Amino acid sequence: MTALRTPVASQFERVHCYCCGCQDSVPLVIAEEDLTGKPGRFLFVQCQQCELVYQNPRLKLDWISAYYDDEYIAHRKKTDWGPLKPLYEWAMGKHDRDKCTLVGNYVALTSHSKVLDVGCGAGTFLEEIHKRSMATVSGVDFKDLTHLPSFELIDFHLGLFYEQEFAEHRFDLITMWHFLEHDYDPVRTLRHARDLLATDGKLVIEVPRLDSVSYRLFKERWPGLQAPQHTALYSKKTLLAMVEQAGLEVVEYLPYGAFPAYFYLFAGTAFKWLKGRGLNLSKAIYPYFLGQLLLLPVLLFEKKLNLAMQTVICRAPGSR
Repeated sequence: MTALRTPVASQFERVHCYCCGCQDSVPLVIAEEDLTGKPGRFLFVQCQQCELVYQNPRLKLDWISAYYDDEYIAHRKKTDWGPLKPLYEWAMGKHDRDKCTLVGNYVALTSHSKVLDVGCGAGTFLEEIHKRSMATVSGVDFKDLTHLPSFELIDFHLGLFYEQEFAEHRFDLITMWHFLEHDYDPVRTLRHARDLLATDGKLVIEVPRLDSVSYRLFKERWPGLQAPQHTALYSKKTLLAMVEQAGLEVVEYLPYGAFPAYFYLFAGTAFKWLKGRGLNLSKAIYPYFLGQLLLLPVLLFEKKLNLAMQTVICRAPGSR
């Protein structure tokens, strides 16, 4: 595999605030791709009008795909975890089960339901949803992972979500698990999702929370930065403002998510120590699970501590 080079000026583009369109901003933090150690330093700025934090300049779409290669952890290319493989597979399965539990509080899925996961990655969440409810499941991603066994029952669409053509008011549930922070046009994405929701459909969005304990602890090494893949960073205020800007109604806001906040505590600590050299996942898995065990008394109160995650459940205006 050819080594990735440090991005050059011609690969970047300047953008306005995704939420309010304002051009005035101030620098907030410079980030690196701490997880893999890929080259580049990326500036996040804060809008002076609505306070959204976003990457500016950002990599053009034609160049960002290089940062979603086989090392990208969400695509689950790595399968050999040695003696801890059963524990790893249990943890990943628990993540999907926790997602199902969360959405089950807002949508009662049946074999007649239609579910769409935007940024579906390896497709395991949709596989779990189908197994539990027999719902019809669809997924969108700009990375084609349909060789994985999870996609046998998934109606998969390759490309940018807001360019996909679906029948309006089709889906009873649309999910965006850590997708919106990657998006190049989040308001357009949310409006597209709004138009695809059935009359009583729900949209579930989970993203890292900028105004959280873990960001205050780790700052430029906060795992939620994940530059350049993450183009925007959301506080509670700016996430709700983005949802409102897209014409959606908030059903409920949760100061936690299905994704384990512990990952951000562990990775942030490691990133502080490694200073951009990249995390060796094969070696890190042992202290990862040990640390999780030691912090269990704290993690039991994760939903009340604002450690790293946030989730908002939305609906289209006028729906039930």
